[in-house]
Amino acid sequence: MPAPIPTRIKLHKASRTLELGYADGSTYQLPAEYLRVLSPSAEVRGHGKPVLQTGKLNVGLSGVETAGRYAIKLVFDDGHDSGLYTWDYLYQLATEQTQRWDTYLEQLHQAGASRDPDVSTIRFTP
Repeated sequence: MPAPIPTRIKLHKASRTLELGYADGSTYQLPAEYLRVLSPSAEVRGHGKPVLQTGKLNVGLSGVETAGRYAIKLVFDDGHDSGLYTWDYLYQLATEQTQRWDTYLEQLHQAGASRDPDVSTIRFTP
């Protein structure tokens, strides 16, 4: 069964979140950083080998555009605007937010990387 289609999509620029509302009354707040690091674009998905996104702590959303009747395109203030967020993918991001975010944070930790664009981590093994 396909995921539900949002009945309401609101961009909150000040809080850098995208709000999704559904017919059953459920609502989800998805931070811009979360949406950016899990973008469905080829740049992030890496043609089968995902590219870990780092330094996106302060990224915001500058726009939302419809893409036919099946998706939206998000425009981020770091210039990223490729990748279509289908209704199915958005619903997965919304309902699996905690698990996906925890996985992302663990990947950052394993890579010795940071969410902060002003922090560079150097791995040193004596």
